[in-house]
Amino acid sequence: MNDKILIDYMYIGLFFLCGIAAAGAPILISLLVRPRTKISQRTLQTYECGNIPFGQSWDFRHGIGFYLYALMFLAFEVDVLYLYPVATVFHKVPAFRAVGLFVVFLGILALGLIYAWRKGVFLWTSEKKIY
Repeated sequence: MNDKILIDYMYIGLFFLCGIAAAGAPILISLLVRPRTKISQRTLQTYECGNIPFGQSWDFRHGIGFYLYALMFLAFEVDVLYLYPVATVFHKVPAFRAVGLFVVFLGILALGLIYAWRKGVFLWTSEKKIY
């Protein structure tokens, strides 16, 4: 085998071992320095902000408003992923085209926001008007 290929494989092995060490070191350190506690029924209980937990977690259902609000947040969070590449290559493309595409993209997002606002996604159930 060629010496250069062997050295390349050694680099790959070294990076692999360093990756495993970087992932395993925090786990090992936390096992060594954590406080020791006795395992009891109380330590295995779910922590609920100081309140005594009751029932099972699948017994509680959130309203649909939480999910709609989360979806709107996710949509506008993903928006940043599409705006960043446009901002980084803005000086390489014609200005009118970049600004035009930028405005079209933000306009479509604004229409989605207006639609959600009109449908009452951002109002909690106690604030919604029932028609």
